[in-house]
Amino acid sequence: MGNDINLKTFVSDHRKRIDEALNSFLPKSTVRPKTLHKSMRYSLFAGGKRLRPVLCLAASEACGGDFANAIPAACAVECIHTYSLIHDDLPCMDDDDMRRGKPTNHKVFGEPVAVLAGDALLTLAFEIISSTKPNKKYNNGDMVKELALTSGSKHLVGGQVLDLEGENEEINSRTLQFIHSSKTAALLTSSLKLGAMSVGASQKKLSSLEEFGQCTGLAFQVIDDILDVTQSSETLGKSAGKDEAVNKATYPSIHGLEKSKKIAEKLTVKAIDSLKPFKNNGKRLEELAHYLLDRDY
Repeated sequence: MGNDINLKTFVSDHRKRIDEALNSFLPKSTVRPKTLHKSMRYSLFAGGKRLRPVLCLAASEACGGDFANAIPAACAVECIHTYSLIHDDLPCMDDDDMRRGKPTNHKVFGEPVAVLAGDALLTLAFEIISSTKPNKKYNNGDMVKELALTSGSKHLVGGQVLDLEGENEEINSRTLQFIHSSKTAALLTSSLKLGAMSVGASQKKLSSLEEFGQCTGLAFQVIDDILDVTQSSETLGKSAGKDEAVNKATYPSIHGLEKSKKIAEKLTVKAIDSLKPFKNNGKRLEELAHYLLDRDY
């Protein structure tokens, strides 16, 4: 898919491909245990932006490969992301009643099934990514290891623990950045790297994508924090103002809205600068970085 196709069409087309692939990977809701599979599908197909899998496919194309090779990685990443949202929304975590404009999973299926649906999606992610076609540089084990490291105690899960521990505590900007580098930026970065790995990208390009992902991921979180205090729940599709309600440290609470916006802009500039090794092939990723910066939900 060339860069002459506008970004909206690019994202829409890839979302459709990802949804079709996810539908084929997931057990049907008629398969026993039906309640579990309905719960998994409820959250996975609740209307998410598919940001991470789209970035995964965009990275594979930026590296000169066929995005079809990255489909399993893209779907695996979305399963991980959705599982994390189901668990984050639980009463023992962030305790939220709405996600993606719909009642959260535990509100529909109950807490025990919601926990197990998250567990099942987490496990399914590794089944899916193990089906990635190996190439000369990376095999299935390399892909599985990348996803496992990102999903574990040093990144995604660890970031959530630090986020929980930070409620009602004084947190400085350095600690806040560490939390979001672990919780948000890590999975976004892994999405890009897995897309590149699926098409046998060079180490130089992987390193560039890692920097791009870290900067874009942090900018994404800064904007998320800003939107939490500037947009309505209806616009966001989730409960607005939750961070302030639980006295959670955010970029606006530490830096203020204006400075937070400038931080996101600087991170985006740095992210785009890291794409120089890709030359014109990085144009789509650059457009996506701007899209994430300028979004309103």
